[in-house]
Order: sequence, then C-alpha cells, then structure tokens
Amino acid sequence: MKRMIIFCMLFFCSSMVLTAASPRKTKYKEILKTIYQLETTVKDKDAELLHTPENPVGGCLSTAVTCFKKGIQKLQPVSSQENAKFNKAIRVINKFTYRDPGEQCESTCESYEKKTPKEFLKGFANLMQ
Repeated sequence: MKRMIIFCMLFFCSSMVLTAASPRKTKYKEILKTIYQLETTVKDKDAELLHTPENPVGGCLSTAVTCFKKGIQKLQPVSSQENAKFNKAIRVINKFTYRDPGEQCESTCESYEKKTPKEFLKGFANLMQ
C-alpha cells in the first residue's frame, strides 16, 4: 500500500512539473504584455523616429533586442498622467536580457529603417512572439 501511495505521489509531482510553463516563456509573455501597455501610453505624434529591426535572422536576434532596448529609452509618454505607468513599463523592459548564441551579426541598429514609436513597438512585439 505504501508503494502505491509513493508511486501516485511521484506520478502527480512529475506531471505537475511537465505542465508548468517554462520561466523563459513566462518572461516573454510578460514583456509582450508590457509592450502592449506601452502602445497605449506612448507619444506617437511629433515623436522621434526609431530604428526598427524587422525579421532579423538567427544570429542578429541579440542585435535586434539591443536596438529595441536602446529605442525604448527614446520613447516619451503621451501625457504626464500616464508617466508612472509608462516608467514602470520601461523598467520591466530594461530588465529583459537575451542570451547571445555567440554568432556575430553584421547589421547595426542604424542599418534598420526608422519608424514611428507605435510601429517600433509593434515590431518589438512581433520579435517577442
């Protein structure tokens, strides 16, 4: 009887571990949610155009993430009332790190086309998906 109980507990625990979301996937979902929040609070009119990486290849993912993180620093809130929410979202994205697989990318941030802040955030959201 003890063996049966131990077996059932072991089976239950192992099935729970397998169904739990990975920390990386959870982190990407949090970043994506934060990007969507920023889209509603970011100033789009009379704002600086930002270099927006689109469809980066495998070795250039780290460069693309770096470009987006640099661009995030140039965003401005649409109003002073949105400032606290905006700053919190910026802090969440600044904490995001992407591990470089070691490949070198020949393109730089400046080689990407400049777009409006909302298009920039949509490009970042596409990368996170």
